[in-house]
Amino acid sequence: MISTSRWCRHESGKTCRLSSHSVAEKGAQDNGGFKMSGPLDGVRVIDLTTIYSGPIATSILGDHGADVVKIEAPGGEAMRPGFRHQRNGVSGPFAMMNRNKRSLVLDLSEDSGKRVLERLLAGGDVVVENFRPGVMERLGFGWDRLQTLNSRLIYASINGVGPTGPYANRRVYDAVIQAISGMASLQADPKVERPQMINTLMCDKLTSITAAQNICSALYAREKTGRGQRVEISMLDSSLFFLWPDSMGNFTFVGDDIPKTPYGSHAHFVRQTKDGYIATMPVQPAEWSGLFTALELDALLADERFATPRARQANSVLFQQLITDSYARFTTAELVERLSENEVPFAEINSREAVIEDPQVKAMGALVEFEHPFGGAMRQPRPPGRFSDTETDIFRCSPQLGEHTDDVLDEYGFDSDEIQELRDQGTVA
Repeated sequence: MISTSRWCRHESGKTCRLSSHSVAEKGAQDNGGFKMSGPLDGVRVIDLTTIYSGPIATSILGDHGADVVKIEAPGGEAMRPGFRHQRNGVSGPFAMMNRNKRSLVLDLSEDSGKRVLERLLAGGDVVVENFRPGVMERLGFGWDRLQTLNSRLIYASINGVGPTGPYANRRVYDAVIQAISGMASLQADPKVERPQMINTLMCDKLTSITAAQNICSALYAREKTGRGQRVEISMLDSSLFFLWPDSMGNFTFVGDDIPKTPYGSHAHFVRQTKDGYIATMPVQPAEWSGLFTALELDALLADERFATPRARQANSVLFQQLITDSYARFTTAELVERLSENEVPFAEINSREAVIEDPQVKAMGALVEFEHPFGGAMRQPRPPGRFSDTETDIFRCSPQLGEHTDDVLDEYGFDSDEIQELRDQGTVA
C-alpha cells in the first residue's frame, strides 16, 4: 500500500482530486477517472432512491465497485442543495450519500420516460427504490412486470413498515421508527422517564446497511440459481433486529417465568472528571478490578456490597455515587494514564471537531480529503471494509444533475438520434 492521490474528472472538465492515506497501487482508468476493481465491479445498479436510507445503501454498493446510476427527476432530489451544510449548491449529506454514482435525469411522469427505464432495467442487475408502497405498481414496474423485463434482476424495495398492516400507508421517517421500535423509550432520561430520540438518523442508516447486505446476498444467490428475486427491507424490521440482542433480551423468552427487568441506563458509561469527560465500560471481572485500582477504590473488591455484578446492581445508588465522586478527583489526563495502565476499556469523549484530529482516526486513514469540482475541499470517511484484493474506495465524486445522462444511455443501447429526441421531448436532461 502506498500514499497517493487520484482524480475523478467531471464532464464539466473540472477535476475531483482524491487524497487518501492509503490506496492500493493497482488501478485502471475508467470513464476518465481512476478506478480500481472493487468486489462488486461489473454489477449494474439502477438507483431510484431519495433522501437517506436508499441513497446510503446504493452508495455502499458504489463504494464496492458497482456501477450505480442515480435516476433523478428534472430538478433533482431534495437532498442536492440540502437544508444546511452546503457550498455552491452541493450539500454535505448529498455528497456523502451519492459518491461513486452517475446521474441521469429522467421524467417518469411521461410514457417516454417509462420506456427509457424499461430498457435500463432490462440491462441492469439491481434496481433499488424507497417509494411508499404501491408507487412502483402505479408506475407500471411491479414485481411481476420486472420479472418479464429481466428474469435476473434483483429488485430491492426499502420501506418504513412493510407493505401491509395498519401503518403501511403512513408517511414514515426516522423518528417515526425510533418511536414504534421502542428505541426512543430506551433513550429515556431515568430521572424524568421522558422518551428521547437518538441524535442521529439511526434507523435510516442501519436500514441502509441492511439493504446493501441483502442485495449482496441476492446477487450471490443469483450466481447459483440464475434468477433474480425481490428483496423487501423495512426500517422497522431492521431496527427491531438491531435492538434485540442487548436492548430487548428481556422479551426473548415468551411467558411470565422470566422477569421483565428495566433496561439499564447507559448514562453511567460517561463520567465527569476534574476538567472534562471520559467513557469507561468495564465488563470482565479483571476490568472491574482494574477500574477500582485506577480510582484508588481497591477496598471495594473485598466489600460484599460491590464485589460482584449482582451486588453492584442491588446497591446501585450507593455504588454509582462512590464511582462518580472518585472520577471527579482526577483530571482527564490522569485517568487516561491510570485506566490505560490497568487495562480498563476507556476513551476520552471527543467533540465532533476533535474526531477529525484524533490520533487513531489519523493512523487508520479513516478520513479522506479531496477537492470536489463544485463543492470545493471536502472530507469524508473512506469505506469501512479493507479488502486485500478488491479494494473499496471513493472512485467518483457525487455527480452534477444529469452529468452522465448521455453516457449512460449510450451504454444501455440508445443511439445518438434517440438521445437527442429524448432531450428534445424533455424526457431526459
